[in-house]
Amino acid sequence: MRIGLLTQWFDPEPGPAALPGMLARTLADRGHDVQVLTGFPNYPTGRLADGYRLARRLDESDGPTRIRRVALYPSHDRSAARRVANYGSFAVSALVSGTPALRGLDALWVGNSPISVALPMWFARYAHRVPVLLHVLDLWPDSVVASGFLGTGRVSRAVERGMAGWCGAMYRSASRVAHVSPGAADLLAGRGVPRHKLVHIPVWADETLGVRTADLRAELGLRTDQVVLVYAGALGEAQGLDSLIDACARTGDSRLVCLIAGSGTTEERLRRRAGAVGATNVRFLGQLPRDRMPALMATGDVHYVSLRRGGMSAYTMPSKVQATLAAGRALLVAAEGDAAAVARDSGAGITARPGDAGSIADALREVCGLGREKLELLGQAGRAHYDRVFSVAAGADRVERTLREMVERPGFRASRRRPRAGG
Repeated sequence: MRIGLLTQWFDPEPGPAALPGMLARTLADRGHDVQVLTGFPNYPTGRLADGYRLARRLDESDGPTRIRRVALYPSHDRSAARRVANYGSFAVSALVSGTPALRGLDALWVGNSPISVALPMWFARYAHRVPVLLHVLDLWPDSVVASGFLGTGRVSRAVERGMAGWCGAMYRSASRVAHVSPGAADLLAGRGVPRHKLVHIPVWADETLGVRTADLRAELGLRTDQVVLVYAGALGEAQGLDSLIDACARTGDSRLVCLIAGSGTTEERLRRRAGAVGATNVRFLGQLPRDRMPALMATGDVHYVSLRRGGMSAYTMPSKVQATLAAGRALLVAAEGDAAAVARDSGAGITARPGDAGSIADALREVCGLGREKLELLGQAGRAHYDRVFSVAAGADRVERTLREMVERPGFRASRRRPRAGG
C-alpha cells in the first residue's frame, strides 16, 4: 500500500515524538510505500535540532521512507501564545506546502495531537479522497484542561467547547478512529463516534530502553540487597505522589529505596514532605538527561505509576507503563482503570489504591517481600506481554490491518487510482 503518516512530531525528536518514526520504519520494512508529512524537529527544547535550518519545506528520506518537513514556529514552553503559534504554524504550513506530497495515497495515518493537524488531514481526506485512520494519542480537550493550560473562566470554557466541536468534526471525517486504552472506547462512543469506526490500537514504547545497560546502583551507593523503586516523570498534581512519600515513610523495611527522577510544580513540596514525615528512604535525583534513562530503567527493580482518582485517570494509559514493560521491569501501579488492568493482566505488576498511603505501603512491603529475583521474573512476564500487546510490531499489525480494511471498504473511491504527484 501507499501509506501516509501525518504527524507534527517525528525523528530525530525523542521520547513520545519518536513513536511515529518507529511505525514508519516498520511499515516500510514490510514493503509499503511510506510518505511522512511532519515539521522541523524542535521537541522538547523548542530549538531546531542540530543539522536543520528552517525553510518553507524540506524533502528527505530515511531508507525507503520519504519525509517532507514543513516550516513551523519552533517553541515548546509554557507560553500559551507561543504553543498556539507552534501548533498553528505547522498546520498551515502542512496544508499549503505539505499536502501535495499526500496525493495518490491509499490511506493516511494521522496522529491527532495537536488537533490543529486537522487542517491538512481534512484537505487530504476531502480534496485527495484519502481515507484517514485518526489515532487519538491524546484526548482533547480533556488533556489540555487537566494540564491547567487553559486556565479557568468564561473564555476558557468557550475554548474548551470549541475544541470539543473541532474534535467531533475530526472524528466524523475519519474512516476509523483508534484509541490507545480500552476505556477510551466508551468515552469516544459517548461523544458520538460510531462503534463500528472505533478500533483499539495501543501505543508502543521506545524499545531502546529495553536494551539492558549498566545501572546506577554503584554510582548511587546502593547495596546489592536493596530493592529499588523508581518513579521517573512529571512531578505534578495529577500524579498524586504525596501518598507515595507517606507510604515510603511507613514501610519499615530497610531494604527499600525510592528514587524519584523528574521535575514539576510539586517537586519542592514533595521534598519538604519527605523531610517532614521522615521518609529517609526517598532520594530525589532531579531531571536526568535522556541518555541516562536506560541506566535508570535498569536500576529500578520495580517502577511506579501513579494517577489521582477521577478526571481522566480511568482511561489514561501513562507511557511509562509500556516503557516499563518493554524494559522488562516490574510495575507498581497506584491508579484505577486501564493502567491497573495492564499491571494485573501482564503478570508484571502489583496494584494499590491511588491516594491511599496505607494501601501503597502494603504494596511496597509486598515488593520487598518478593525480593529482587522474583521481581525480575515479574519483569520478564511483562516483557512477554509487551511483545504480544504493545510492541511496535503488534501496533503496526493493527495499523496495517485497519488501513487495509479502509482501503477495501466497498464504495470508497480510493485515491490510489490517482497518479502520484509529489508537489
